Amino acid sequence: MQALLQASAQIEAFRAGSLKDTIAKIETKLQGAQKANTTTTLAESGITLELILAALLIKRHSSQINEVIHALGLLLALPSILEDGEKVESLSLAAGNTGKGFDLETNKRIAEFTFIQWQGGPEVIRQNKIFKDFFFLAEAGTNKRRELYTIGVEYPSKFFNSGRALTPIIDGNRKLGEAFRAKYGNTIPRVQDYYTPRQHLVALRDITQHVPLLATEPTDQDDSTGEA
Repeated sequence: MQALLQASAQIEAFRAGSLKDTIAKIETKLQGAQKANTTTTLAESGITLELILAALLIKRHSSQINEVIHALGLLLALPSILEDGEKVESLSLAAGNTGKGFDLETNKRIAEFTFIQWQGGPEVIRQNKIFKDFFFLAEAGTNKRRELYTIGVEYPSKFFNSGRALTPIIDGNRKLGEAFRAKYGNTIPRVQDYYTPRQHLVALRDITQHVPLLATEPTDQDDSTGEA
């Protein structure tokens, strides 16, 4: 942990508030440079082997940052979500394919969690992810409550009520495509055609009601780490 903190401090010092400005200054300094003075210029700009090692260390640790966010977000929400007498039966804390049915299953509910910040644009990958989550929740053979937790519900709701074609969504995930076509074939053309008659089955929940900090801090998490 100490090494990671030191690496982060090194990168922040190099950025000096704006990576774009820092890079532009270095580019300007090196215009017309020759072999004899490049080493001096790089040293003056803080370009060292230690700096790239710091960047590589951060990259190595950040490769699983989506899983970290998913696990921590769910765990921090859990004490607020659970009701008196409700018992956790299984958890799937890592984003992606863990072999478990749902992110959370208790004696009262099944639930999926997506910790991504919606911007209101096309956001195809995010839409694909929550449709997959909604589908498997809606189709689950259970009498338990079904819940889909997202950061805010405005944009997910707009998506579910949209006329986006279903084919590219179900074709983008093997598990979803096989399950969907096995039951419905090609009989449902649009997202809203599937969602509207099933919206009562799965409740859309705002995770920020349980972890308010998520409403103000961007997570930049797309959960695109595998076929869950």
